[in-house]
Amino acid sequence: MIASLDVDAQKGFSPLCPNELPVPGALEIVDELNAQAKLAQYRIGSKDAHSPQAIWAVDSIDKAFQPLDHKNADLTWPVHCVPGTQGFELLDGLPSPSEYDFFIWKGVEPNLHPYGACFHDIEEKLSTGLIEFFHAKGITQVIVGGLATDFCVKTTVLQLANAGFDVILNLGACRGIAPDGVTEAISQMQAAGVTIAANHQEVKQLLD
Repeated sequence: MIASLDVDAQKGFSPLCPNELPVPGALEIVDELNAQAKLAQYRIGSKDAHSPQAIWAVDSIDKAFQPLDHKNADLTWPVHCVPGTQGFELLDGLPSPSEYDFFIWKGVEPNLHPYGACFHDIEEKLSTGLIEFFHAKGITQVIVGGLATDFCVKTTVLQLANAGFDVILNLGACRGIAPDGVTEAISQMQAAGVTIAANHQEVKQLLD
């Protein structure tokens, strides 16, 4: 069984919300996410759902990426993806959360800033239930896309690979924050045994 996973494909990570965390090209991934979902039996989604009073929150992008001395919030970030705001919404053209087979909201607690969709915490003690859902449904292979390649997508992919799943990263369905970070993230994922595909057509060839 195959699952397709849309990681944090939210407007807060797009140019629609320039004061949050706009990822270049983020609006271009919708068609690829929808196409890869057609190759799978289950479609999964995740969202960041953050408090504006979070311990990692800063008021501008130039104050971001500063290290923090917290177990489960390691860097400062601009306020983003606050429930009830435009930034919290999924990109136009994606299903609503209720139309997915399983959906995860993460980072709700103000002292937790997880990146991966499998755990609520950086320490990876609090499961979101995603791995358990996959086991319950007999899913062994996961196609992943979303935002951003070098943070939440990478961490999710590594968590799934570490849990024993066969993971395919669809680069056509991803965009990253920094080119160097994306290159390093891809190297880390490949080292973990993850298959890298350029687009959904290449994913389909791998599955056939």
